Amino acid sequence: MYDWLRRIFSDSAKGGATAVASRPRVAAMAAAASTTPVPAPARTAHFASDSVTSMQRDQVDFIFASWLFEAESHPDLFTNGSEDAILAALDGVVKSNESGAHLVRRMPGVIPQLLQSLRSGDFAGPELARKISSDLVLVAEVLRLANSVAYSTGKPITSIDHAILVLGQDGLRQLITSVAFKPIINLNSGSFTRMVAPRLWAQSERCALANRLLAVEEPVEPLEVFLAGLVQNVGLTVSLRVIDKLSDGRQPIGSPTFCNALASYGRTLAHNIGSEWHFPESVMTAIHEQGENKRSTNLSPVGKVLLMGNYLSKIELLSRHGVVDIDDPHMVDGLSDKEMACLHQLTEVEEREWVTISGGNSR
Repeated sequence: MYDWLRRIFSDSAKGGATAVASRPRVAAMAAAASTTPVPAPARTAHFASDSVTSMQRDQVDFIFASWLFEAESHPDLFTNGSEDAILAALDGVVKSNESGAHLVRRMPGVIPQLLQSLRSGDFAGPELARKISSDLVLVAEVLRLANSVAYSTGKPITSIDHAILVLGQDGLRQLITSVAFKPIINLNSGSFTRMVAPRLWAQSERCALANRLLAVEEPVEPLEVFLAGLVQNVGLTVSLRVIDKLSDGRQPIGSPTFCNALASYGRTLAHNIGSEWHFPESVMTAIHEQGENKRSTNLSPVGKVLLMGNYLSKIELLSRHGVVDIDDPHMVDGLSDKEMACLHQLTEVEEREWVTISGGNSR
């Protein structure tokens, strides 16, 4: 999977586009990130994660986990019987011979064919329309994106052929990449998947973009830090299926002890799944490192970026939902000018979403 993703990014870069986004909003921001440099730090030369304290990170992680499970009023610090059963089941998954990838929705078989067509330069609309029409998920996503504000022509687009013309080659590249990665949430799933999975995906999107912004002038490959942010929560997302299966509704889910253990299992599953997908070892190492030490001095280059991207994206998302104040000094103390600039760029997501993925050109 990683090999063809790398080719998509590389091919798109030759044409001046940034094929790293997963939805119109993030597509627009990724394009802006590639054309709008983050100001260099004026006051602090260190990487900010060196000065953000463990207490700050723990506080944000606690608030984020509570928000994910709507467990702000959870009565207990420690796990209850339902949570113990869930963690035991996850322990069994982690220790089994399977990586956990069997819990992830399989990539539609038509996607590699589409990517090959888009890479070849033989942009045959009717043939692409035929292939896309064979996958209902792709049909829905292509029509949704073509009718989004970023592309809207003012009239509803109801045919695949018309949508392909509106999106163009670069738009389809990014869309197909997102379908391969984004956990498609089954509306018939259990209550925890319906509630938590969209929130995890929103944080993954923001973290991936934050990583891209933070990667400027850092000794890392932009694609690798982007992927680290995008796939870090895949283990947590598949864990929700276990939670839905074993929670009986009689005991609350989301105690601090449970969330800490769940995060650990989620990292292990993400590492296993990413390895099966043949992602670079640097990405897998970065995800694994997040649970070992919250000081960047002991982390790999990608791990350092992911540590800060995670922190900033959680603050921004919690602020967007009114859970925290983005200007709270307890959260932003220690951030360098570069990280502050990144944080504020994340808050401008809504303003930037109208920019097309080609980097700001008109339709």
